[in-house]
Amino acid sequence: MPPAATAGRVREALVAATDALGAAGVDSPRLDAEVLLAEATGWDRARLAADPDAAVDARAARRFGEMVRRRLRREPVAYIIGRKGFRNLELAVDARALIPRPETELLVEIALELAPHTVLDVGTGSGAVALAIADELPESEVVATDTSQAALELAHENAERLGLTERVTLERGTVPAGGRFDLIVANLPYIREAAVASLQPEIAEYEPRQAVVAGDDGLETIAAVAAASTVALTDVGALALEVGAGQAGAAAELLLDLGFMQVEGRRDLAGIPRVVLGRMST
Repeated sequence: MPPAATAGRVREALVAATDALGAAGVDSPRLDAEVLLAEATGWDRARLAADPDAAVDARAARRFGEMVRRRLRREPVAYIIGRKGFRNLELAVDARALIPRPETELLVEIALELAPHTVLDVGTGSGAVALAIADELPESEVVATDTSQAALELAHENAERLGLTERVTLERGTVPAGGRFDLIVANLPYIREAAVASLQPEIAEYEPRQAVVAGDDGLETIAAVAAASTVALTDVGALALEVGAGQAGAAAELLLDLGFMQVEGRRDLAGIPRVVLGRMST
């Protein structure tokens, strides 16, 4: 019987959902169960923890059951609840774009460090990076691009809801012709074709493939954007690229071959070289 049918109280609902999600191979079954139950009941997780004997009404129980069933099919939690936190923002997310990840916040941190006057975010997806930069660097002019019209529509919805439509210009494509930017940031697809079969179902089956996979070596899109960036950056400009685990060395060599004068890697919280930063001048 699905967890929702027996969800009389918080404790029982969480135990049943956690057991079912764990058996389905979900990495964080208890956390996911708590997030979904909080969404279904309208309570926060602190309240769930403080009152495990609280009754879950029938409507919330049905909604919880529906969400758990979606999670059992390995649909990401962020898509189920329709939002994801990123920096100081809460973004609407759905299958039109990748779910923003904590490691991508490195791109925003680099922007804060460099304080550019003009910024281009290539492959903006939900708009996470561009909107966070616009929010935290109000003096910067931000342009965000994506090849997916659906992703751009999601980014626009987020910009509108957050009151940032006048701060971020959204355009279809990658690097705009004739543009000149002090900083270009990009979280582009970097998974190799051969690695798709080994991806978690949450990524392989639900997130947009064109935002995940990039050719035989995973660097196809990154290489194209890096090359285009050389004529779009100002003389003191910089390019910051998010890369996959094990790709930082190859990406750094690529930037050096393109003429970037100073290239360095930045590690994420797990210690993985996650962003390659190249500067046009020393």
